[in-house]
Order: sequence, then C-alpha cells, then structure tokens
Amino acid sequence: MEHITVDKLSISDRRSLLFPELNKALGVEIDQQLLELALTHRSFAYENGSTLTNERLEFLGDSILGLVVTEELYLRYPDLDESRLSPLRSGIVNMRALADIARSLELGKYIRLGKGEEVTNGRDKNSLLADALEALIGAIYLDTGFATTATVVQGLIKQTLEEAMAKGAGLDGKTALQELVASLGRGTLEYVVIESGPDHDKSFTATAVVGGEGIAQGTGKSKREAEQAAARSAYEKLSL
Repeated sequence: MEHITVDKLSISDRRSLLFPELNKALGVEIDQQLLELALTHRSFAYENGSTLTNERLEFLGDSILGLVVTEELYLRYPDLDESRLSPLRSGIVNMRALADIARSLELGKYIRLGKGEEVTNGRDKNSLLADALEALIGAIYLDTGFATTATVVQGLIKQTLEEAMAKGAGLDGKTALQELVASLGRGTLEYVVIESGPDHDKSFTATAVVGGEGIAQGTGKSKREAEQAAARSAYEKLSL
C-alpha cells in the first residue's frame, strides 16, 4: 500500500490528524464531532449546503466564559470591589484578548472556512478567532461538564489575566479607562456630569468623552459614582 504523506491529504483529513494536538494543548479530550462543529464557520456551512455552524456553541461558550472569568476574579481578588473587577474582566473577555488566546492555540489552522473568508485571511481575523474560541469552550462544556471546562478556561486566561493586571485594568474604572485611552491613542478623556433632583436626593449622570466623542454614560448618587460607572461602561466598549 502506498504511504500517504500529510501533505497529500485533504484539508479535512489533515484537520482530523491535528485534533490530537489541539486536545493536548487544551489538556482535555473532546468529542471530534463537537470539535468539528465548534470549528465550522458559517461561510463553510453555507457553501456546502449545511445549516450547522458554530454560532450556537459560540452563544453557549460566551456565557460560560463570562461566568468562569467572573468567578475566578471574585475568588482571586477578594479585596477588589465591583468598580475594579469590572474593567479587569473586560480586559480578559474582549475580542482582541480572546483572539490572542486563540492564536496561542493555533486555532486558525483548524477552522473550516468558506472560500471567501479563506482569501481574505479569515484565519487570522480577531472576530472569527474569538468566536471560534467561545464555540470551543461551549463544546468542552457539553462534552465534559462545567468543572472541567472551568479548569481549561482558567488555564487559557492565566497569562491574559496577568497582563491585564500589569496594564492597570485592575485599578479603578477611571484609571483603567485612562490607561486604555492612552494605549489606543484616542486623544483626551474627560467627563461631562449633569445633576438632577432635589438637594436631599440628587442623582448624577456622567458621560465619558474620548477625543470629543461621547462613548458611554453612567449614573450614581454622587459625581464620583457616576463617573466611575461611565468609565467602566466606556472601558468595556473600547475593549471590544
């Protein structure tokens, strides 16, 4: 029988051979059919007359990822309040950070793409990689349960979490936003605050303005509380 080298195999066959590498990188064995589905972009499905894409798994994985990250931060940093935990979480659960994690797994080479996405370098698009990672997390959950999935996610986010802390995302919302705006080169950051209500029951609405553009609003019973709320919301939007 002729020996067939990997180079002569079809893309699908090569992907099957590569799955053990992905399982090893994740530290868990996952059902191959679920893996195939998690790595099936809608462009591939539509071109092949199928309605099965990774979008439902992505929806599931997004929620699981958010829960695991939130729990990890809550337990790991008992001295941080919500105003500091929220931007820290946003520093991890955002498209760019998730895409970088996907790249560390070399996830791009496994994804099944349509021809259009292939020719436009879809395998290295942040949005596509982040979505595939979330779908992969959904597949791990369905196949292994929450405890194992939490362990895998904790391993995946470890470096990203440390980097987020080092960049100041764990600081208060206003400081974290200032750091982010500076890193993005978005110009000046200021807050426009409007107060309303009687003296004994005032409420404040703050708008975070970046480079002259209103990014997000926040409300509170004090000027500082409103500005912190606006900063956290703006941080989350600019992190996407």
